[in-house]
Amino acid sequence: MQLNRLLKSFKFAFKGFYTVFRSEQNFRIQLLIALAIIISGFIFELKVWEWIIIILLILFVLVLEMLNTVFERLVDMLKPRVHLYAHDIKNITSSVVLITAFSALIIGLLIFLPRIIALF
Repeated sequence: MQLNRLLKSFKFAFKGFYTVFRSEQNFRIQLLIALAIIISGFIFELKVWEWIIIILLILFVLVLEMLNTVFERLVDMLKPRVHLYAHDIKNITSSVVLITAFSALIIGLLIFLPRIIALF
């Protein structure tokens, strides 16, 4: 294993993360929500299995948002030769993120809502 190559790959990965962070408003919003959820998890003292679910859901949403960005940019590169499906591809990949985010919201409510109700 070459340390130099490994460090370069990490550098490229962080550049990609920064690119999505800088250019995608939804990604920044999702990161902010993820941070709020993580802080709430500490406040409400989640169990280990709940943390696992929350972390996986956060990762799913963020990774799918990044993949959505990749697909959108690929489709945008093909714009001069726009195919009828180009618009559909962008809409479908966006809907994948939306469905995942709503599912994460429902699961998050199932985990957090009993604790929030118990406060009152």
